[in-house]
Amino acid sequence: DLHWMRGMAAASEEENRADALALARLMRRLDELPKPTVARVHGDAYGGGVGLVACCDIAIGVPTAKFGLTESRLGLLPAVISPYVIAAIGARQARRYFATAEIFDAAEALRIGLLHQMVPADALDAAVQRQVELLLKAGPLASAAAKRLVRDVAAATDRDRLDADNAALIARLRVSPEGQEGIAAFLEKRPPHWIPR
Repeated sequence: DLHWMRGMAAASEEENRADALALARLMRRLDELPKPTVARVHGDAYGGGVGLVACCDIAIGVPTAKFGLTESRLGLLPAVISPYVIAAIGARQARRYFATAEIFDAAEALRIGLLHQMVPADALDAAVQRQVELLLKAGPLASAAAKRLVRDVAAATDRDRLDADNAALIARLRVSPEGQEGIAAFLEKRPPHWIPR
């Protein structure tokens, strides 16, 4: 958005901070959303677009998609999106792409972990739909808890506390109505009530 870029270039440091915090809130909200998210990448994703892809739980793209963390070309850095991009592609790759601002293709995005899957353009809708169908088979509460679990485990430094927290989580889920329904459905060889029929 060139109009927005002109406005931010003329804005004060405080106005720029407020704008960046708004973007940070958006990224965190997407990352922590208790529903699974799927990125359907069929065009180019640069800067914040890469951040949005990195925040999604599943990312599927077409071979012609292009990606770039191009901020350093402008004398800037992808600071606000960095926690999500680094979590997706790792520190080693982030150091390269943050510094070089080079454009990379979908095959490279797949290799470094930004994309989970690359499919031909005519198969993109079917690939996204397949993931949605798989997601719909998961218990809604378990699905939401899965995102928190990954975040908590990745950030854990106290292994004893992590073991205790994970034991408490699985115990709570096993006795929850959703857990009881899932176990009963499995034992009775039927789909749980949350799966659309």
